[in-house]
Amino acid sequence: MTPRLYLNTGQWLCYATDGGEMDCAGSGQDGEEAPGIIWPEPRFHVAGDIVRDCLTDLEWTVRANFTEFPLDWLKSLNTVRRMNRDRYAGYRDWRLPNRRELRSLISYQTRDPALPRAHPFQDVFLGWYWTSTTAAINPAYAWYVHMEGGRMFYGRKTEYRLVWPVRGAGNGVLPGTGQHRCFDMDGTRIPCQGTGQDGELQVGIEWPEPRFRADPDLVLDRLTGLVWSRRADLAGRWTTWEEAFQVVSDLNDRQLGGRTSWRLPTINELESLVDASRHTPALPKEHPFQDVQEAYWSSTSSGFEPDWCMALYMHKGAVGVGQKKDENFSVWAVSRGG
Repeated sequence: MTPRLYLNTGQWLCYATDGGEMDCAGSGQDGEEAPGIIWPEPRFHVAGDIVRDCLTDLEWTVRANFTEFPLDWLKSLNTVRRMNRDRYAGYRDWRLPNRRELRSLISYQTRDPALPRAHPFQDVFLGWYWTSTTAAINPAYAWYVHMEGGRMFYGRKTEYRLVWPVRGAGNGVLPGTGQHRCFDMDGTRIPCQGTGQDGELQVGIEWPEPRFRADPDLVLDRLTGLVWSRRADLAGRWTTWEEAFQVVSDLNDRQLGGRTSWRLPTINELESLVDASRHTPALPKEHPFQDVQEAYWSSTSSGFEPDWCMALYMHKGAVGVGQKKDENFSVWAVSRGG
């Protein structure tokens, strides 16, 4: 069976360039295609102070603002260490989530917060939450996720952000981030043992070796089962969002690689390519892609402002937004394996 190690984004509506809701049929948008692992119903199960995510089998504290006030990155890691020392809720395997674990909670259909509807979490703060993943582009920075609209960027480890602990091994739907080194607050590499950082724990499914299988026009990602166009700049320029869909439509007319199932990738599909240990581009070291650009359109509208679209900044590995009407980003195409 072809793997699908990337999550559905939760988006089920489609939006025009001006942000107005539109019919999904024939749009090619995330809301029409809904690719990825579908969310179970119910999504969450509450047991006292713990919420189990039935999609990933990870367990989160029911209080999303666990410390009640922001902390710097090192103090955040130390907070989780104290939780384990004190056996919070009876467990000693709490950790600061890595970037993929924290993003797994995000719904791109909702806003304020960007969490699944009817989620059971308490005290969700509409701000930035730390992950345990250092930013490869500058190791004095670490990744954080914004709960208002689902963006992910990085900031200095000395900044003060929120803490949301997680525990459990998961059920094998989240790949590892690729990070295998650890760094202190200044960005100096340090031994990983006892740090609680992503580079020490390396939680998630291991990547296959080799990760990619390349043909002249196609690349199979053996981790996710997705097939990508080998050329990563299909328009040869920045385009608007509408133009990006037309570029992909033309690709199907030409039957690139013998396929007519090309589409604009969702933001989760784009992010699945990221290797958090690398930058410029943030792709695995021996990737076979050609003409990799700085940033890409996704088929996922912003649930926060639907006239904007989610985008991946490939040099950094960041998840941001761009206004659909502007010539902001490059075009890459994806197809399901098989």
